[in-house]
Amino acid sequence: MQDKYAGDIGDYIKLGLLRALQPGRKLGIAWYHYPDEPARNDGKHIAYLDDPDRYQHFDPALYQQLRGVVASGRSIAALHPTLPDAVFSASALDVADIPHNQRRLWRQDWFAQTLKELRECDLVFADPDNGLVDDGDHRKGTKTFAKQMPLAEALRLAEGRTAVIYHHNTRRPGGHDAEVDFWLGQLPPGAMAVRARKFSCRSFFILNPDEVLRHRVEGFCAKWRGCGVSLHD
Repeated sequence: MQDKYAGDIGDYIKLGLLRALQPGRKLGIAWYHYPDEPARNDGKHIAYLDDPDRYQHFDPALYQQLRGVVASGRSIAALHPTLPDAVFSASALDVADIPHNQRRLWRQDWFAQTLKELRECDLVFADPDNGLVDDGDHRKGTKTFAKQMPLAEALRLAEGRTAVIYHHNTRRPGGHDAEVDFWLGQLPPGAMAVRARKFSCRSFFILNPDEVLRHRVEGFCAKWRGCGVSLHD
């Protein structure tokens, strides 16, 4: 997650999902905060905020809050009031000044601190900029690894609780349906996937959902259908 994306349509959907799941749970957020990259068109998806008749009804309070986030300059910290009582782990994943041969250990320490900060939470969300990747060692010393969440981290974060993992769909051979099926096959039995196709294709993987959360996920998908949201089946 980068500050420059705060308040875009992806945030509206993901925060709407988390707000639907949060009641009665101790929610923790691992932002996977990545430094803003030079301006690109991928931070522009805020036109929905100029069309309240079409978009506001999904979550009116959240919609107005995100209008304020965008108007005030856009930052991850500005999103925190949208999730009252949540715990936030927002240490930057910035390895630009870390020597290449020290980045693996640095990442291990960063993730250990994230787990510590969210240890009391029974529902957690991870927001890596690009989403899930395999555990291949070749990428772990690169700068852009900070934009990714290896499968091992996702599984560790979900141990003993429910975890929601953001994934930006890629150009993986076979298309997005096959990509989502692949990752579901790597996750614990019973994992769910919420698809969001508005402006840019993204998925949210829900690991270890109990029956209450399953029903909430299904209800969210039904309510937000008009925003390009669906349950993967």
